Amino acid sequence: MESAPMLPEQAKETPSADPAADLKQSVDIGGPRHPFAGLGAPPHTGKRPPRYPPRPLRTPSLHDGDEFAAFTPHVLLDGCEQGRLVVRATSIRGDSHNWEGTCRQDAMLVTRIGPPEAEMLLLAVADGVGSAAYSHIGSYRMSRLAAVHLERDATSLFSALCAGDSAELGALANKAVASAVSKLRSMRERKADNVERAYLDADYATTLHVLLVPTDPAVRERVLFGVGDGGLFLHHAGQWLSVDAAEPPAEGVLDTRTEALPHAYRTVRTRLIRTVPSDVLLLGTDGITNPLTQKDPEFAQLLAGAWCRGEIPSMSDFLWQAQTRAMSYDDDRTVICLWEETA
Repeated sequence: MESAPMLPEQAKETPSADPAADLKQSVDIGGPRHPFAGLGAPPHTGKRPPRYPPRPLRTPSLHDGDEFAAFTPHVLLDGCEQGRLVVRATSIRGDSHNWEGTCRQDAMLVTRIGPPEAEMLLLAVADGVGSAAYSHIGSYRMSRLAAVHLERDATSLFSALCAGDSAELGALANKAVASAVSKLRSMRERKADNVERAYLDADYATTLHVLLVPTDPAVRERVLFGVGDGGLFLHHAGQWLSVDAAEPPAEGVLDTRTEALPHAYRTVRTRLIRTVPSDVLLLGTDGITNPLTQKDPEFAQLLAGAWCRGEIPSMSDFLWQAQTRAMSYDDDRTVICLWEETA
């Protein structure tokens, strides 16, 4: 989330005239290819790639005393097909963390909740606050604890979703997150009894965004719950549209850019959306949502060319595409995409 120390000086880049063609050229080099031929380095915006290397560098050490950090992998890759719904998901350690030898602070989750008659896909991303000592633990724990508590109210969530009842959905989301916060505190406080450092909420600060999608194709409503930055994009009619979880905060309300669990938030923002089968949904941390929104049209075009032209990528291709590089965007990157195949 927060800006990392500066990497080596990077050259200024200019947008490509045809980024979609560049992406194709980087894959289709012409002529027969060996079946095990690699895709090579991920594509990038601009004429030249960033100067930092596009691969894992130092890894955290057990000697530093943080087992969770030392055992956190550089990359997570997941996906599923549930009826007509297809999911691809990856979480990638950012170039800043690669350079520093620190662990990935993002977390993600792809699972199902609810009984068969009220079943929903649950997709979640969490972005640990860079300055928080144990934000990598906070993002991992909060996403999973929230999912467990949402499962307990899955039938009520499904009914409220079908009824378009935003107030009830918001109440259930706040209940689940509050329960998850309470559980996190109790877990970490017990662990802190055996170490010198006392438990502090701020040490585990993380954002959280959860998307619930009914697996019944007749139900077109989806709901987004959110705390903090990052969030959901919808590709519709050739455009990436940002789907915030609520209206901008009123004066005196905590700025959403500073919101974080478990302590620095006032409510879980809730947004009901309705999609059509041709829409592509992208749920992500700010490592991918920032370059989609902050004056980098080439980046947005590259991802649209890869993910929004009718062909769903394989899991390995999705991982490679998700690593598309953009100058100055060096944070962890977690992205979950959802497609709906037509009958």
